[in-house]
Amino acid sequence: MDMKFSLALPREALSIPVVRRVVGDSLRGLGVADDVVDDILLALSEACTNVVQHARTSGDYEVTARIDDESCRIAVMDWGRGLRHARPEPDELAESGRGIRIMRALMDELDISAGTDSGTVVHLRKRLTWRDEALIRRLEHRLMHSAG
Repeated sequence: MDMKFSLALPREALSIPVVRRVVGDSLRGLGVADDVVDDILLALSEACTNVVQHARTSGDYEVTARIDDESCRIAVMDWGRGLRHARPEPDELAESGRGIRIMRALMDELDISAGTDSGTVVHLRKRLTWRDEALIRRLEHRLMHSAG
């Protein structure tokens, strides 16, 4: 199973629940375990919130997701003026600046890089685990293909 989709969104706070809904419904519909879906959605919300608050551009941003049997990979891209100089790790009690720490804690991989032309790309990857009923359906499907 492979699924890929891309969303172009306005750089507005109201776009974040839309992204969460599309990605969450896709993952749940495929049978991904709820705790994994929750981790992905929280990290995705942090990445999108950073674009909305800090991208330094008035244009849209894009979220691309790839889901396969083993992992979910998400890229959140904006076309702002690119990465600013790295800041030191934020104070744990600070109101802002915790998003990267949260994404790093929830995901198996986090990479933040400059876009190809300009802007910033946040890459998120999470290994998937499946609900029991999803595993059974997938196993039945594989057995039917190998027997048929």
